[in-house]
Amino acid sequence: MTTLVLVLALSILILVHEWGHFVIARWCGVRVERFSIGFGPVIFKRRVGDTEYVLSLLPLGGYVKMAGEQTGERTGARWEYGAQSVGRRAGIVVAGPCVNYLTGVLLFILIFGLGFPALTPVVGHVLEGYPAATAGLRPGDRILAVDGLPVEAWEAVTDRVRQQTSGAAVQLRIRREGQEQTVAVQPKIRTGRTLWGHPVAVAVIGLTPSGETHLLRYSWPRAIREGIARAWWLTVMTYQSFGQLVTGALSVKESLTGPIGIFYLTSSAAALGWRYVAQLFAVLSISLAIFNLLPIPVLDGGHILFLGIERLRRRPVSIRAQEMMTQAGMGVLLGVLVLVTYNDVVKFQLVHRVVGFFR
Repeated sequence: MTTLVLVLALSILILVHEWGHFVIARWCGVRVERFSIGFGPVIFKRRVGDTEYVLSLLPLGGYVKMAGEQTGERTGARWEYGAQSVGRRAGIVVAGPCVNYLTGVLLFILIFGLGFPALTPVVGHVLEGYPAATAGLRPGDRILAVDGLPVEAWEAVTDRVRQQTSGAAVQLRIRREGQEQTVAVQPKIRTGRTLWGHPVAVAVIGLTPSGETHLLRYSWPRAIREGIARAWWLTVMTYQSFGQLVTGALSVKESLTGPIGIFYLTSSAAALGWRYVAQLFAVLSISLAIFNLLPIPVLDGGHILFLGIERLRRRPVSIRAQEMMTQAGMGVLLGVLVLVTYNDVVKFQLVHRVVGFFR
């Protein structure tokens, strides 16, 4: 079941990505010769007009083959990719990641509108020596509001407490044994570090959630706002993580995962229900869009990089230079894939599981 869900999710991600390239290419008047999903043996093939639609056995990728895409194939016809302006070609390239990103945003909106599982704002444990314990908070207390602002989930509690770095006490409205009361908690201010190493103040009071979840459902106007905000937060966090990987502040071993890790994540999500699968699908769709826009040859971001250089130089990057940079980019991606796969094998004790299975 997990394999089926994962294959279906990856197939849809690839389909919408290539559909983005396809639609904008057609809109620009470019002739699309082949629209292919998957690799390996062909299981379905049909020609409609100028385009051959192909479905292959392994849903691990796809491509849109446009007329005149390669320099050696160009005849100068107006329907060729190479005959389009730099701006139009960039639009065709960026369309794939944009559709993936939009898919993730729409999924988040649907999740918030139809209902999503969230941790309840109920205290599970009060850490000794922290302000919450001093203020008399207890396990089982339900937090109703923070500084007068109602909270429906534990995430809202932590977000609002962390921002209270002015030195003032945090006013928590709680319900305990059916009675409501307000508790003032003087937070501890800790110093963290931003992506670039700058100090940042963070307020903590020493509470952990109970682990209880409930289903939250927002009105559609709020669902739209929350969906866009969640996608933007994920984007910022992803780019911050990339920056921390480059500076060494974040470990590759602990921050990246590959196909094995995605399989285990899908398995966990599928066991919890379709809402968790939809959330994972939204995150993967946005992550795919962000990753594809990295300026690495082989990826869409690499093609945009070549087009940007072409616009500045007023002539294309030489075929030889593109080939060398593409090979280098492919080498980097393969190296990262090998590294994250090895980390996943160790992290999930795959060898031990396989040996145990055959025993």
